[in-house]
Amino acid sequence: MTDTVEETLSAIQKQAAPEIEDMEAERQRRKERLACGLRTMGRLHLAEGVAGHVTVRDPEFTDRFWVNPFGHNFKLMTVSDLICVDHNGDVVVGDRPVNAAAFAIHSELHKARPDVMAAAHSHSMYGRTFSTLGKPLKMISQDATMFYNDIALCNEGSGAVVLDTSVGRAMGEALGTKKALIHQNHGLITTGGSVDAAVWWFIALERLCQSQLLAESAGEPIEIPDHLCEDGYKAQGNDIAGWFQFQPFWDELVAREPEFLT
Repeated sequence: MTDTVEETLSAIQKQAAPEIEDMEAERQRRKERLACGLRTMGRLHLAEGVAGHVTVRDPEFTDRFWVNPFGHNFKLMTVSDLICVDHNGDVVVGDRPVNAAAFAIHSELHKARPDVMAAAHSHSMYGRTFSTLGKPLKMISQDATMFYNDIALCNEGSGAVVLDTSVGRAMGEALGTKKALIHQNHGLITTGGSVDAAVWWFIALERLCQSQLLAESAGEPIEIPDHLCEDGYKAQGNDIAGWFQFQPFWDELVAREPEFLT
């Protein structure tokens, strides 16, 4: 039984982080996952208006990232819509504009964390509401433990539209080695070793913010003991688990909206 579990985990890891043998093929793969992640966030009503952005690092030119163009509907995103931006804020592939906030935030996050392949942010209802409280997520459910000791808080530039890279830099510094950040009076930012993981962490954290807001409106929620939080984190807080959790969304979109791959 143990061998079977280990073999399954090994197979999952190879799918989540395949060896790069062809840069162009890997670039295409990352763009496909990015378009899927954006559409998924749109379908889940996690994006409003023109705010929000998800990025993935280019496999060859690591000082560049692919991102959704400014003003394009998440739910209609295709691979060919994506643009590539360098760390100077210049669009190097594509002919559509980049969201200035996407550059200010993501360029600094990618600089601060070379291990981060992707990052997700939008002005989701419960994430932005929770961010106004200036407090951490409580470990009040099994699902919450995937973020145990893995969420940072930042109040630099809180409430202002993030157009200054100095604020993005402060956010990167606050993030440290963690995978998620609550930016006060703004919202959530999540990162991962894949688009899949970054987007899943965002979806999960949004729902957990909703859960805590509901629980605290009804009473004083009971928190989970630390040793059980540690166990929960080991089981579901790693990057491979984040990637795996996203696969049902990928499968559904490929089946129902395959045009996103064009």
